[in-house]
Amino acid sequence: MSVIAIFGPTGSGKTAVAEALARRIPAETVSADSMQVYRGLPILTNQGAGRLVGIWPLDRQRTVAEFQELAHAAIDDILESGRTPIVVGGSGLYFRAALVDLQLPPPVTEGERARWQRVYDRFGGETAHGLLRERDARAASQVHRNDRKRVVRALELWSTGFSLARPTSRLWTEETRHPTAVVGLDVPPKLLEARIVSRTRAMFDRGVVHEVREAGRIEPSILGFEAVLALSPPDAAQEIVRATRRLAAYQRKWMRRIPGVVMVDAGRAVDEVADAIFEVARAGQQLPAR
Repeated sequence: MSVIAIFGPTGSGKTAVAEALARRIPAETVSADSMQVYRGLPILTNQGAGRLVGIWPLDRQRTVAEFQELAHAAIDDILESGRTPIVVGGSGLYFRAALVDLQLPPPVTEGERARWQRVYDRFGGETAHGLLRERDARAASQVHRNDRKRVVRALELWSTGFSLARPTSRLWTEETRHPTAVVGLDVPPKLLEARIVSRTRAMFDRGVVHEVREAGRIEPSILGFEAVLALSPPDAAQEIVRATRRLAAYQRKWMRRIPGVVMVDAGRAVDEVADAIFEVARAGQQLPAR
């Protein structure tokens, strides 16, 4: 087998399953999670072991292009060592970037970003959105004029020759870089809800309030951070459960759109799920390589 990729909604047990699978074969995990790349919030982001976990400080702005380069290097290095990379993700774009060659926009300079921010702040959202509409009508149709961050981002991308608007083609059209068994963890909704509640309670038991208060300035938007910072622990826990539930619903829909994904019942014990994934990979149910 070449690469095993495990995708599932938050709370589905991806990390535990991947670690159990890695104990069965010579393997190493590679995280494809947009929040776990940051260090300083291991409880809030539910970090496990493996590569690309806690690699960036919280005051650093991430880019998918940088992550893709690191993910490809990690996967290739693991393969060269004779082991199996197990890519684990709940962030769709990061998961996809780890497995395929995405055509991504180059990094935008701080000067270019500041330029479009000044345009928005000086002339207002209506004018900035009008400029975007003249330059990239498809992107403008997907962004509200009052959404400063996305209007600025769309103008930045236009200036580099890219568009904020997603292509109209299928989500996955590129073939994977290596033969890859792509597995989706399917958890019954009621069980997933119970796991989300249990995990959220465990965060507070483990000291997530102290962790967030000690984090200092952060650049990324991390689910639950503002709630823990602004609300009482009971209210923050309720808000995190609500937000996590919404995220999980989106991830479940995204997961089923991955071509060739093999769905595995993840409502069982971790070891049983790991055994099932091993059988899927051994049977060669893989996406094609380049």
